[in-house]
Amino acid sequence: MPAYKAPLRDFHFVLNELIKVQEVLPQLPGYEEATEDIFNSYLEAAAQFCENELAPLNRTADEEGCHFEATTHSVTTPAGFREAYKQYCELGFPGLDCNPEYGGQGMPKALAFPVMEMQCSANVAWSMYPGLSHGAYSAIHVHGTDEQKATYLPKLVSGEWTGTMCLTEPHCGTDLGLLKTRAEPNGDGSYAITGTKIFISAGEHDLSDNIIHLVLARLPDAPKDVKGISLFIVPKFMQDGSRNGVFCGSLEHKMGIKANATAVLNFEGARGFLIGEPNKGLACMFTMMNAARLGCGMQGLGLGEASYQGALAYARERLQMRAANGPAQPDKPADPIIVHPDVRRMLLTQKAYTEAGRALTALLALQLDIEEKHPDAEARKDAADLVALLTPVAKAFMTDNGYLATNLGMQVFGGHGYIREWGMEQLVRDCRISQIYEGTNGIQALDLIGRKVLMDQGQKLRKFSAQIFAFCQANEGNENLKEFVAPLTQLLKDAGELTMGLAMNAMKNRDDVGAAATDFLRLIGHVTYAWLWARMAAVAYEKLGQGEDAFYQAKITTARFYFAKLLPEVHTLMATIKTGAKPLMALPEEQFAF
Repeated sequence: MPAYKAPLRDFHFVLNELIKVQEVLPQLPGYEEATEDIFNSYLEAAAQFCENELAPLNRTADEEGCHFEATTHSVTTPAGFREAYKQYCELGFPGLDCNPEYGGQGMPKALAFPVMEMQCSANVAWSMYPGLSHGAYSAIHVHGTDEQKATYLPKLVSGEWTGTMCLTEPHCGTDLGLLKTRAEPNGDGSYAITGTKIFISAGEHDLSDNIIHLVLARLPDAPKDVKGISLFIVPKFMQDGSRNGVFCGSLEHKMGIKANATAVLNFEGARGFLIGEPNKGLACMFTMMNAARLGCGMQGLGLGEASYQGALAYARERLQMRAANGPAQPDKPADPIIVHPDVRRMLLTQKAYTEAGRALTALLALQLDIEEKHPDAEARKDAADLVALLTPVAKAFMTDNGYLATNLGMQVFGGHGYIREWGMEQLVRDCRISQIYEGTNGIQALDLIGRKVLMDQGQKLRKFSAQIFAFCQANEGNENLKEFVAPLTQLLKDAGELTMGLAMNAMKNRDDVGAAATDFLRLIGHVTYAWLWARMAAVAYEKLGQGEDAFYQAKITTARFYFAKLLPEVHTLMATIKTGAKPLMALPEEQFAF
């Protein structure tokens, strides 16, 4: 597999030509100096680090995995991980978009997201260590007391300490109402945390001096179900250096991300400190969870990009058979496989989903910046609504497409793709978990249709649809864009009518909502990507004749591929949504057996 190269030109296109971050950031207090030059310098530094330090460790770390020592409850990460993490901290990346009050650099998320994508492409298992830490930082920054912020944030921002999120238990994953971990008051303001958490990414390792666990647990008088869950800060080491009562019991043996320590953690009366209000822990944890869901989407994007780069290089070099219309390279014994239509189908599918996903993450990153800092309350609300609506889409649609892309990349390699030495099958294995953790993609679909669309009578979706419709109206007379605007306009109308029908059916049979959820999310994902591809084509047409015609023509051609070959999936999705729950629920449970 060829060496990973960061797609810096495409980052520039998305940030500066499509989303136009430099027109928005000056309006946001604190981001006035986040200029294009600053962006470029950070992106180039991140590219060098990911290409030269992280990517070379990816396969060897997958082969080696993490090492668990049961007698000391300790974990050693693969060779090279500690050195890479130290360099990462020295470069200042842990605090890139963190509050300067705690040592952060105060850069926008519009910059942090591309950096995250590069890490995911180069070495996704390694990227999870700082990724989980950033989530812990976010939760404490939003919900912690001033004392908690002063204690934990500077160390998390510097990278001296790392963080985790501890939700899942052996008997409960999605249904956190079944959670059993207990928090007993110690009488001094702290709590004794007792219970077992599983599937804890980066739960134990040797990269940092301390690990700050954010743990969901129940107080003695807590209400039942999710209304009785509180969130606690549980350090591995206390302020005085003493060992706290949280220990790694084992590491999971996994399909992928083998270089990340996915731990079973036992809390044995560990001292913890309440963060936020009692019994309001789930709301606090969702600050971390929503960030993690966007991070999962970034994993699908990053791994899809890595697979595309490998497949493209191989398709240009691998000689097999002749082109159907005659030899493309008659001086060679066979033609490179990129001449074959089916290979091009696979490569273009990877390219189309990856570049649209990059545009979506840039859009969401900028909306997060607007939500946090825009002086106008209505602008902040609009940004928050768009992020809320599209977060489940970003998590599920991008990881489903990422897994499809990595599978296609392996397929391009044929038999060699199935062999470990080529590195393509690792990308498939590493990507598969992104569809499962931080809320399975089925849960994301239920969240989208239930909470984000039906619960507010479609307000957020209508607001988003209005943006798309405004683009279509503004460009309905543009002959260059007619092939994109006309089907997008029709799709928007059809999706709106379908959503209204779903809302009506939901009042009669709630199972119809569950039956439609996954297909509905994918439908909204396609609406989003079609809009983004139409916008990218619009930018490309404007730029033709200015010196980079090959780059911009590729955007237009890929947009045509997306509309011709991928977008028609929406017709199947709408047809299956209309069938309702009956085909799923008609079979009696006992008849599933044979």
